[in-house]
This record gives sequence, structure tokens and C-alpha cells, in this order.
Amino acid sequence: QLQVVESGGGLVQPGGSLRLSCVLSGVTLDSHVIAWYRQAPGKEREGVSCISASGRGTHYPAFVEGRFTISRDNAKKTVYLQMNNLKPEDTAVYYCAAYIATIQSSCVLSSRGYEYDYWGQGTQVTVSS
Repeated sequence: QLQVVESGGGLVQPGGSLRLSCVLSGVTLDSHVIAWYRQAPGKEREGVSCISASGRGTHYPAFVEGRFTISRDNAKKTVYLQMNNLKPEDTAVYYCAAYIATIQSSCVLSSRGYEYDYWGQGTQVTVSS
């Protein structure tokens, strides 16, 4: 059975960096599209980035582009989210999500993530001085 486990969250000052990790178990990673979503208190869940099964396709919304980078290591069954130049508005619980890929080179990053069948429990990221 597929399990999704995130790690790497924490408290960081504005302008700082964090790297989140997402480990999938029970399946082969290279058959799945992976995304990161986040949800801040009182706000709707929003997509942060996604990466295709092949790793050749990625997508970022404007509010993180240039600051966040998603990558994957299929051998380690791990997807990473490198977050640089963090801002207080990046504070949220970050979730990793997966769905079985039908197209190897693209990913979907809808606003609420309804395409994603598997979700982790989340990891808290707090950006504050």
C-alpha cells in the first residue's frame, strides 16, 4: 500500500531556506506524478509545485517561481522541495501528494489538488523573525 511521508519542515527566518522531503513507500516512484501543496490557517489549500513521472516536466505558480525548486530521486523514492528566500506568507502546512501518471512528461497542479489520490500528513513550515 502506498504511503506518503513528508519531512523537513521547521522554523526559519525570512530570507532563509528549507528543503522538504517526500518519501513514497509501497510503489515505484517513477510511475507517479508528485506535487507539493500547502494550507495556511484560514486559507484554502493551494498548489506549490508539481513534477512529472519522468522528472522532465515541472510547474510552479507565480508566487513561488524562482524561489522554490522541485526535484526527484526515483532510486531513493524521494521528492524534494527546495525553498529559498522564504517569506512570512509561505507559512503553512506543506503536503506531498501523488497520483499514477498517464503521461510521463507532464504534471497537473490544480488549485485544490483533486487529481491527487494519495496524500501525506503534512509538515509545518513557519517563517518568522
